[in-house]
Amino acid sequence: MSRGVWQVFATGLFLLVPAWATYMILSALFRTLDKLLTNLIGDHLPFQIPGLGLIILTLLVLTVGALTTHVIGQRVVSYLEQKFDQIPLVRSIYLTMKGMTDILNFRSRFGQSTVVAFPFPRDGLWALGFVMGNAPPVLQVSPIDRLLMVFVPTAIHPFTGYLAFVPEGQVHPLNLPAEDAMKIEFSAGLFKPASGWLQPPHP
Repeated sequence: MSRGVWQVFATGLFLLVPAWATYMILSALFRTLDKLLTNLIGDHLPFQIPGLGLIILTLLVLTVGALTTHVIGQRVVSYLEQKFDQIPLVRSIYLTMKGMTDILNFRSRFGQSTVVAFPFPRDGLWALGFVMGNAPPVLQVSPIDRLLMVFVPTAIHPFTGYLAFVPEGQVHPLNLPAEDAMKIEFSAGLFKPASGWLQPPHP
């Protein structure tokens, strides 16, 4: 009974925390921009423009997104992250917030992948992974079995991890939705999926 209550609580917590943090951050950005624009140009306009802060915030997000999809923007982001990493308090806050936003990227990238268990990093130890497809032909060096590309996320910050090339015969598909596998990774094993998840998936 207590395990079921904890599972429901953990599921709700993992859903609400990033959603609430996103709401608080966007609300703070909106209020800050709205106040800044009012102070800068409010007295120079003969009328008020409802939602001007929201419009500017949307344009700002689109601009940052467009810049970071290019090489120069990625270099700037990488440089800023290195600077943030050198400031203890800022580093803690930034990495926490970045980990929350990475949930969305992680879900969109691995949400449709097959969840598997396989020996990693050596025989006798097991890891959860997401099958990303077949390894490129140039890497198909195993004479016995086809190699699969399996992404192995690291706990707490699962958007980082290892890409393993595993013989298909060593990969064991699990009866575990990708969403639940993500929760296990993000909670470092605290989340408990429904019973039977270690069994092969139902056909």
